[in-house]
Amino acid sequence: MSEQRIDRPGLPGLFERLEGWLPARLRRGMAVVPVVRLSGVIGAVTPLRPGMTLAGIAKTLERAFAIRNAKAVALVINSPGGSPVQSRQIYLRIRQLAAEKKLPVLVFVEDVAASGGYMIACAGDEIFCDPSSILGSIGVVGGSFGFQELIRKIGVERRLYTAGEHKAMLDPFLPEKPEEVARLKSIQREIHEIFIALVKESRGARLKGADDVLFTGEYWAGESSIALGLADGIGDLRSTLRARYGEKVLTPVIAPASGLLSGLLGRRSPGAGSLAALDPLGGLPDDLISALETRAIWAKFGF
Repeated sequence: MSEQRIDRPGLPGLFERLEGWLPARLRRGMAVVPVVRLSGVIGAVTPLRPGMTLAGIAKTLERAFAIRNAKAVALVINSPGGSPVQSRQIYLRIRQLAAEKKLPVLVFVEDVAASGGYMIACAGDEIFCDPSSILGSIGVVGGSFGFQELIRKIGVERRLYTAGEHKAMLDPFLPEKPEEVARLKSIQREIHEIFIALVKESRGARLKGADDVLFTGEYWAGESSIALGLADGIGDLRSTLRARYGEKVLTPVIAPASGLLSGLLGRRSPGAGSLAALDPLGGLPDDLISALETRAIWAKFGF
């Protein structure tokens, strides 16, 4: 007796039909570049209104680097800077994830990547910007006010009790002391050197300017930033990724988790809820101070 052969659909064909039901980013051969937006002042603007911190964005970064079929991760940065500690921690986490997942990081600067914002931008293997973007401000700044004459005129006596010779250093209600200013500047220089070393390590031979140009705290627009080696080219996210990965490249935006729990756990600093509850004006003074401080930081760069 001759054997009767029954044709059955091959597994490859079956997989192709099943794959048609999958989301586009999960299909084989589909180029995907997840996008993470990093915006705003870095660190705590006020105790109750934290800005961008590693704790606040760590999960978002991890989700972006875990996307299947990812060819790279794109970061869209719009930040005038802030905390040097949080800036460096975010930078380090991005580089750690890039190394673990073996994925290139492409940075796209919107209005500003200055000071700590530029430090985070240095986590990119390539930095793109708009001709009108502001980049740089590689320096350290700190400021205060002196109220000692004001309180004297209105008849207020400053009473301050400390244990520790320098515990009240740079108290705004006491006269400024040269030795305290010198101590502060020493700390600033130390932080500045850390910032400079990070930029040099990240940008390497691409840096074209001299140290006494690049690291004075000055900032530049897009084309000048490229000429100095602080950025690699003019380009927006959509056009650059399509040119590099094809017209059908997918760019899912990886946003922070939303909902009640994330609001309770992620949007305020620890204890903020209980502290705000004690505010008879419902947080209005804190909101106003936060808005003014944030506005002052952005205004430095003309925004």
